[in-house]
Amino acid sequence: MPASRTSKVAQALWYVSPGRAEIRQEELTPPGPDDVRVRTLCGALSRGTEALVLGGRVPPSEFERMRAPFMAGNFPFPVKYGYSTVGVVEAGPECLAGQTVFVLHPHQNFFNVPSRAVMPLPDGLRPRRAVLAANMETALNAVWDAAPGPADRVAIVGAGAVGSLVAFLCGHIAGAEVTLVDVNPARAETAHKLGVGFARPRSAPADCDLVIHASATAAGLATALDCCGDEANLVELSWYGDSPVGVPLGGAFHSRRLRLISSQVGQVAASRRPRWTRRRRLAAALALLMDDRLDALIAPAVAFHDLPAQLAAILSAESGPLCQLISYS
Repeated sequence: MPASRTSKVAQALWYVSPGRAEIRQEELTPPGPDDVRVRTLCGALSRGTEALVLGGRVPPSEFERMRAPFMAGNFPFPVKYGYSTVGVVEAGPECLAGQTVFVLHPHQNFFNVPSRAVMPLPDGLRPRRAVLAANMETALNAVWDAAPGPADRVAIVGAGAVGSLVAFLCGHIAGAEVTLVDVNPARAETAHKLGVGFARPRSAPADCDLVIHASATAAGLATALDCCGDEANLVELSWYGDSPVGVPLGGAFHSRRLRLISSQVGQVAASRRPRWTRRRRLAAALALLMDDRLDALIAPAVAFHDLPAQLAAILSAESGPLCQLISYS
């Protein structure tokens, strides 16, 4: 029997208490007839969500809805969490063997999953950029929810990985005037590389036709409201965990007839749901990553085995990386 079909000891990252993670070993049984075994090449941290998980800030009401595919354990701790992994199929159906695939799976160096859970990468897409697929899915869903149109003035408040990808997608709309807004002036370089404008909050554009908020801060939400033109839509893409958020709905919010709309990736956007499956959406997200400019979002890799020591710094609010790449030996 080939080695890839035998039992194997794998290593996985577990969040075990507030601010602390560790790598645990687990034995993998041989993959079943409908499964594949994946050897991980690289992955990525989801900064916003995993910072909340590391801090134990997932509210009890969301314990079940927040479960990621193939997650182990239970919130708040201990949990094996994460959802951005790229690897090579080492065993499984002949049509998948040897292919490089994206999988929504926690951070782990080897794992078995049903073959339907893996998505082969498009030809030419580098694995290190494919780790953005989960973020691109979220951004694509948000753009569907927001429905920007040609020549619209669009502001995206919050230049993290998801906000930057939303700006990238909106920047492809004919005639659209797209501005990425962030408190960090260093994000101007990212915006320039993505082909969109940049502004600090104090100089953010006003009278926008559409505003998308992705900073996960109350101050950012207030800035987003200020960017809205009369009767504009504000799409809220942030997730705050258990943090209360003050929303400034006084002032001109009602007189200007603004609309605050939520967007979340758990379901395909309502405008596409009758025709699109999640698998079709993931395939589209991977295809949208075929642009070298998106490498600007990816930070130099941290080794998988170094994650427990570095997670707190990487996921802190003051940390610089937009998308933290993870490398596996």
